Amino acid sequence: MPEPGPSPLQSSLPTAAAHFGLHVLGRAAAPSETVGAAALTAAAAAATGDGTAPVTASTPAPAIVPPAGPAGLIGTVPAVGAAPVAVDVAVVAPPVVTALAASAGAAVTAPPPPGAGFVLPGPTGLGTAALSLARRAAAPELPEPPEPVAPVVGRPIPGLYFHPVPEPDPVRVDEVSRRIKAWALDEVQLYPEDWEGEFDGFSVGRYMVACHPDAPTVEHLMIATRLMVAENAVDDCYCEDHGGSPIGLGGRLLLAHTALDPLHTTTEYQPLWAESLHADAPRRAYRSAMEYFVAQSTPSQADRFRHDMARLHMGYLAEAAWAETDHMPEVWEYLAMRQFNNFRPCPTITDTVGGYELPADLHAQPAMQRVLALAGNATTIVNDLYSYMKELDSPGTHLNLPVVIADREGVSDREGYLKAVEVHNDLMRDFEAEAAALAEACPVPTVQRFLRGVAVWVDGNHYWHQTNTYRYSLPDFW
Repeated sequence: MPEPGPSPLQSSLPTAAAHFGLHVLGRAAAPSETVGAAALTAAAAAATGDGTAPVTASTPAPAIVPPAGPAGLIGTVPAVGAAPVAVDVAVVAPPVVTALAASAGAAVTAPPPPGAGFVLPGPTGLGTAALSLARRAAAPELPEPPEPVAPVVGRPIPGLYFHPVPEPDPVRVDEVSRRIKAWALDEVQLYPEDWEGEFDGFSVGRYMVACHPDAPTVEHLMIATRLMVAENAVDDCYCEDHGGSPIGLGGRLLLAHTALDPLHTTTEYQPLWAESLHADAPRRAYRSAMEYFVAQSTPSQADRFRHDMARLHMGYLAEAAWAETDHMPEVWEYLAMRQFNNFRPCPTITDTVGGYELPADLHAQPAMQRVLALAGNATTIVNDLYSYMKELDSPGTHLNLPVVIADREGVSDREGYLKAVEVHNDLMRDFEAEAAALAEACPVPTVQRFLRGVAVWVDGNHYWHQTNTYRYSLPDFW
């Protein structure tokens, strides 16, 4: 398997901001026509995501093409695996353009000293000459660049195939963390006071910002964050750590699922059902998170999510049935269960969080469904591997892939764990190959962007597991 490169990046700036930055850059670079034209074109390629080759000041400047795709998209995105564009911008870029180029993977040189030609000309055109007191003003003082964010520590699993990701935007992380805690406490009364440390240790704000770098606003990020917290509340309170049990799980999950897929019944019984949605923390969280999601998604996106949540709940029930009968599944049986009891509902909403829609007929294509299944399977095995030690400390036998391999294939715990790493790597290889093939076969902007968003979600999911040392530690197998 080739050495993995960095995660594909996505700009979090809307297209309008990109075009505004290019306009300002063009005005600022006006006195240096030869160099400025090349640099402007290079910045345009980097900003719109359609650059396909390194561009330098000596490279002839191609025409600037506006990003394709429906209104509201944040530009187009290169195919999965496309290399970042390297741009040598030899002009002074205002801060907004510097940030734009940097977010697109461009290398921007430092600004020259004052007096080197930085000019923001005044108004031009008939009758505007008298409005400008000086056609060439002194260069303004540029603000000091912010201190780089210190990377979050965390040891990756040796031999695991993954792509490193940039540190998530700390401003967004803080704001999402603040909002999700207020939602959990004030809107849905999700947890008692003594669970606060565990809630904070989950670091869901950092998780979701890492997984959705192309979200246009914090409110878009909150769509995914509420749903993630609600799903974990159901898992913890119904299935696992906080009072969960396989006994009676089917009934609890069915009633909770009606918070996502509402009951349509007679006027006599409808109020009783509506009241039941406030009966416990998981149902309160599902109901509220789904209301926010439906308000910002299309009907087809909402229906897609309900379908994937039904898959998730079926996986919960299979694992619970095995626990009730003390059944150790075969490895392939366990992997079948994990295809349902996995992270798939999270990357499947990447377009909603990104502020666009992958049309239902394209989402339903078998090739797209295979890509999503492989992504969900790979990310779930990441969870098995990083949570291995945590689950060993829980009562009873907690099924995860290393445990099942060791038991069913008669190998040591270490050999079972290392083989599970190989299974993950094979799933990642297949995911990337299938995504690349689909991107080539279907060069539709929304398909390209959706595939890229799913790939970034996979990478962000690994980043969160690797860096969440509050929850996870690695076994001593190396």
